[in-house]
Amino acid sequence: MSSTLRTARLVEGLREQTGGFIRAVAGKPQDTRVPTCPEWPLRTLVGHVGQEHRWAAELVRKGEQLPVPDPWDADPGAPEDWARWLREGADDVIHAIEEVGADTEVPTFLGPRPAVSWLRRMLSDTCVHHYDAAHATDTAFQVADDLAADVISEHLELLAAQGWETLRPAAAELRGHGERIGFRLPSGSGWVATRTPEGVRWEHGPVHADAVVTGPAPDLLLVAYRRVPPEADGLTVTGTRPLLDHWLAHAAL
Repeated sequence: MSSTLRTARLVEGLREQTGGFIRAVAGKPQDTRVPTCPEWPLRTLVGHVGQEHRWAAELVRKGEQLPVPDPWDADPGAPEDWARWLREGADDVIHAIEEVGADTEVPTFLGPRPAVSWLRRMLSDTCVHHYDAAHATDTAFQVADDLAADVISEHLELLAAQGWETLRPAAAELRGHGERIGFRLPSGSGWVATRTPEGVRWEHGPVHADAVVTGPAPDLLLVAYRRVPPEADGLTVTGTRPLLDHWLAHAAL
């Protein structure tokens, strides 16, 4: 998985989104319900974010697959320590990638890939969970357009990757016969995913598709990750709505 963003910008982005997550959870009750992660209280969401950063850092340093940790086992400490603990986790994965080299191949759930792919994965997941926390605590969610665009691209890359259907069997339902789903920016450019008999294919470019969601990149990101509905404020939907709904129902990561 390759990014159009330089590694330095991905590093900056992970720190930005971790900082936004910290602001969203600061001073909030540990048992606050997280509607977009309905089984989790806020403390478990905090634990998951810091835990996965440390897990990815260890995997990168060791160069071997590690068991995926259980978020319920994470211990982020007392709420007054959350900010430090979360920043240390983000720094840990950043430093691990710097130590081994961004282009060095390391294990991923889709086979060996450059270590920087873990930086993208952590940025994407932290960004989405930043929204989860902000939504739960009624605080502002912000992500820069370039970062949001890369999160969307990484999402589509995963859906199109060889082996993804093995990890997420529901993704097999995304196969089709040339149907096209578009995520369009106000400029007219964006992303087009094509459902083929062999699986998902995607590309950047002007969006001409059977079903299209149009809006700013941060909002399209939230639609792609099923955090907001396609008809949310600032978004428009054109084309075959059932096709879009079917896509979203089976494209969850």
